[in-house]
Amino acid sequence: MKISLIDHILENNRQKYSVSQLDGKFLKYTDDGWLVFGRGRRGGRVFGLMCLASPQRPQYNGGVIRNPELNDGLKGWSTFGDAKIEHRKLGNNNFIVANSRVHSYDSVSQNLYLQKNKIYTFSAWIQVSKGRFQYQLFSRLKQGTYMLVLFLPSPIAGPCLKVASLLMPQASPAQLYFESNNTLIDIWVDSISLQPFTKKQWMSHQDQAIEKTRKTKVRIQAVDSQGKPLSNANISIKLKKASFPFGCAINKNILYNNAYQKWFTSRFTVTVFEDEMKWYSTEPSQGKVDYSVPDAMLQFAKKNNVLVRGHNVFWDDPKYQQGWINSLSPTDLSKATTDRINSIMSRYRGQVIGWDVVNENLHFNFFESKLGQNASAVFYNLAQKIDGTSTLFLNDYNTIEDGRDDDSTPANSAAPNLAYMRASIDTLAATNFPIWLTEVDVQSGPYQAQYLEQILREGHSHPKVAGIVIWSAWKPQGCYRMCLTDNNFKNLPTGDVVDKLLARQIAVKSLAGRTDGNGFFEASLSHGIYSVKIHHPSAKKFSLFQKLNVVSSTGAANPTLLMRFAT
Repeated sequence: MKISLIDHILENNRQKYSVSQLDGKFLKYTDDGWLVFGRGRRGGRVFGLMCLASPQRPQYNGGVIRNPELNDGLKGWSTFGDAKIEHRKLGNNNFIVANSRVHSYDSVSQNLYLQKNKIYTFSAWIQVSKGRFQYQLFSRLKQGTYMLVLFLPSPIAGPCLKVASLLMPQASPAQLYFESNNTLIDIWVDSISLQPFTKKQWMSHQDQAIEKTRKTKVRIQAVDSQGKPLSNANISIKLKKASFPFGCAINKNILYNNAYQKWFTSRFTVTVFEDEMKWYSTEPSQGKVDYSVPDAMLQFAKKNNVLVRGHNVFWDDPKYQQGWINSLSPTDLSKATTDRINSIMSRYRGQVIGWDVVNENLHFNFFESKLGQNASAVFYNLAQKIDGTSTLFLNDYNTIEDGRDDDSTPANSAAPNLAYMRASIDTLAATNFPIWLTEVDVQSGPYQAQYLEQILREGHSHPKVAGIVIWSAWKPQGCYRMCLTDNNFKNLPTGDVVDKLLARQIAVKSLAGRTDGNGFFEASLSHGIYSVKIHHPSAKKFSLFQKLNVVSSTGAANPTLLMRFAT
């Protein structure tokens, strides 16, 4: 799976960031916090989060954690390793400190018992005595005990809320502790929470989140020409266009296959081209640029009111560079990249909703290795100047579902760890940048469709996910990893999952009912544009039609749609 988020490395960004160079990283500070953006150990970007002046109350009142706010001294807490722990108070706030640390694992600890098949969400407010830190939650089985380790390897300011989650494969005693390779720092902890959920409870939370963030309750009232309510009026509501961008990748096969076109356009509102916009496709030989295929695909999308993401301008993976690129000197490569970004972005300026300016540069650094560590910054700055109306994205994989991949954290198991996924999106969402799930797929296997449904529900229910695109472009020889249909465009189980999500949550096609005694009809509708038809027995040969635009209510109810009959 891939996730994209807006990249604000731009020096000329509308937000007033100051940009400085420090140890190979670009640090950007805001008035109310800070955000770090830079290169990882293999060229990968690093993100930090804004911190608060003081910790907030623990989530879920601490869940199964004893004495989560440290209001009862050290009750429930003990030393892990050789650290010394003490209870402190600053103002009205109590917290616990682990100091005199000799080993990385020397810290504070609490013994727990975790239940099988429960989903646990963890959070804590953490600060260090000096310097800065970042976090990642590790968990492992050790001699029958489940170890929950909050690892603090490198810089951020505190106190910050750290969130992570896990799915218990088996019941087990557990120890929660904190770890840092820097033994010179003291670790301060407060407002700790570990809350278990059953899978049913987890799904209920998803449904509640969808109702709250993706739908709005609307009221329709039918009245006669004198304003008198009309009861028992027949109401039919039909969706014309869903607001939430939900789509699937396509390739050039769609241009020549009517069955493919019909299947695709009846479902999706956004797409991305699998390979056809990539540099190796449009300029396989130096100087011979051909946009005929992406041009045709873009026209197909426009004709069918499907939005397009620009994928991609550059790909940082060295194995996907055309041969002539590798032979260029740094000077010639710099000119070639400038020509490329000007060529494709000028051609499609204003025709795509966003650009994956550099693809997979958390994992790879081809252009950085050739042009210097600020290569991506140069590309994004130029991209902003060429097409400043489109969103510029960082697009990479393993960012929210694979905690084993150090290059793309935050982001653990053969089955989707939904708790980890939610916590990872929460972490990225703290940057306040819109997030898209851009290349969603699941490995083949007996539970492929089930896992796909879990992932799509989790993504759609998260309020900070601004769009979802499945990576399942059809080819007669088979899709990249996951197909939604067979070669006759009959749904596979994965395709049924997509249709189920569309029909029940994203794009409910139609709804019907009758007005009550006061002429009202109420419904919870997904955001989008609808056509409303009302017929009343008093108007024997007359039906009334009206357009209805359902948008986010932000806490206030949408105004009542009044439909007046000239009876």
